[in-house]
Amino acid sequence: MRVAGIGFRAAATVASLLDALERAGGGAELLASASAKADAPVAKALAAELGLVICGFGREALAAQAVLTQSAKVAERFGTGSVAEAAALAAAGPGARLLGPRVVSGDGLATAAIAIGRNE
Repeated sequence: MRVAGIGFRAAATVASLLDALERAGGGAELLASASAKADAPVAKALAAELGLVICGFGREALAAQAVLTQSAKVAERFGTGSVAEAAALAAAGPGARLLGPRVVSGDGLATAAIAIGRNE
């Protein structure tokens, strides 16, 4: 399974998130983020537009993932250096791997990372 993890600032739009997903490589079958972000209206709107489910993960699940990007500010708030990377890995399951580090949308308001499951 190909999972897109997303992270974003409060001012992000669906266009911001779509841009980040495109820059990350797209093609996701599932969206994932931190629990609080997955419940945000913009995340729900993105999921609806793409016809995908979005799942949210708590601090403990995000912190358990080995991410490529390290942001101290993000780590303090969410327990991981990258919400997008950690959420993608958590949703893709044990043995999942990232296709690369998270990417940032052109407007700087959203991030995305793609993970694939162990059997991909």
